[in-house]
Amino acid sequence: MSSGFPIPVSVLTGFLGAGKTTLLNRLLRDLALADTAVIINEFGEVAIDHLLVEQASDGIIQLSDGCLCCTVRGELVDTLADLVDRLQTGRIARLARVVIETTGLADPAPVLQSIMAHPALVHAFRLDGVITLVDAVNGDATLDAHVEAVKQVAVADRIVLTKADLAADPRDVEALRARLQQINPGAELLDAGDKRTDVAALFDCGLYDPATKSADVRRWLGEEAAHDHHHGDHDHGDHDHDHRHDSRVRSYSLVHDGPVPFSAIEMFLDLLRSAHGERLLRMKGVIELLEDPSRPLVVHGVQKILHPPARLPSWPDGQRGTRLVLITLDMPEDYVRRLFAAFTNRPSIDTPDRAALENNPLAIAGR
Repeated sequence: MSSGFPIPVSVLTGFLGAGKTTLLNRLLRDLALADTAVIINEFGEVAIDHLLVEQASDGIIQLSDGCLCCTVRGELVDTLADLVDRLQTGRIARLARVVIETTGLADPAPVLQSIMAHPALVHAFRLDGVITLVDAVNGDATLDAHVEAVKQVAVADRIVLTKADLAADPRDVEALRARLQQINPGAELLDAGDKRTDVAALFDCGLYDPATKSADVRRWLGEEAAHDHHHGDHDHGDHDHDHRHDSRVRSYSLVHDGPVPFSAIEMFLDLLRSAHGERLLRMKGVIELLEDPSRPLVVHGVQKILHPPARLPSWPDGQRGTRLVLITLDMPEDYVRRLFAAFTNRPSIDTPDRAALENNPLAIAGR
């Protein structure tokens, strides 16, 4: 595969009416998005401007029928594979980025899994980040009514607040901002009306900082904000809402100083995904391996799908150890922490027996 791979993929999501297509139309006028392919799922939303379609030619692909996260999921994989084929055969001169706009009803997880798990696509594409739009006028009610909207916010790398100028009371907007930061403290919160919310601010969310061409682990993990963060007990001032979906989301870090055997971390991740994979909305991490502590192992997962682990050439910031950031929905945090401790606090010769853990992981982890 040529030096142009892997190609960064950004997922643009947000509930119905959040303004995804409006923002995308604006961004596509920026020369910084030249050589970008846009995959659009039209499901009761406005299409990309016809003029832009003509200008972009093969750079824009419209998937018109069904929901991108289910009905069109196979077609998404085929479309991405076709992009690679067209690039390799010269029908596309250059492809710098792919943007996937999901339908507003979509749980973004299957889209992310398609990028992470397909044996061919995983070498051609890399997930750069998830950009979630939230309507400032209806966002609060949408989050209350639809757990899918909460998931969209929870897995985001960037959250963009739209229509803030249309809100009747600025205090409502500020309360919504606070709520979004509670749901996902690791994401950067931006305003669609701000001129600084441009291509540079929204994209390049991945592990590698394009400005320095080096890995920026802290920025990618968002670990300072997500460290041991809990929901459900926060105050929203005068806005006394149940926010029942918010309380189901947890963002927290698992930290271990010192190297971990690969077999131990592999078993921990395997058991976590098999026992509670559907509740693991997103996971990012860097791991110091006992077998080779000089090169960190990078892991990234969505629900039960784990992107093939990769190795960095060296530690970028000097801080070693194991750091995992988890965003979960209805997952018992105590179970996760005790299971993690069962593997990381023991030497490799004392790794818990897999069969025993599968039968009673809580009992083993609590020994």
